[in-house]
Amino acid sequence: MRRTSFEEWDCPIARTLDVIGEWWTPLVVRDLAAGTSRFDALQRDLGMSRKVLSQRLAKLREHGVVERIPYQHNPVRYDYRLTEKGAELAMVLLAMHSWGVRWLLDGADPPVPMRHDSCGEITEAVVACSGCGEPLRLADLTPLAGAGKPQLAS
Repeated sequence: MRRTSFEEWDCPIARTLDVIGEWWTPLVVRDLAAGTSRFDALQRDLGMSRKVLSQRLAKLREHGVVERIPYQHNPVRYDYRLTEKGAELAMVLLAMHSWGVRWLLDGADPPVPMRHDSCGEITEAVVACSGCGEPLRLADLTPLAGAGKPQLAS
């Protein structure tokens, strides 16, 4: 069954889902961010079919999230790496990681804690205001009219 494309929507969340909304794609990005770069290693780690992994990697390449670099020439074999765009996308997954630890692990420690290399502390993703640095809460935000949100009648 073919999915509806959000490519033409003005909503950045919908467009992001167009890139990573397929089953398995966020886990492929997660593994690439963790340093797994070979097709066979990705397939083995995720336990997904080769066909589906090929499709997900092709779509990520098409969107400039992943690049492939030959590491062997006869036959040609590739490493897959996140581009700068892909590394920024991995930060979205870090926010999902923090949410999952807080709401889905029933108080258990995260299976993969994240250490901030600059200070050495175990950390989690925090969404903060780009203007003042305060942590953002939904209750403190007001969506304004723009291309992705129609003007509301008063």
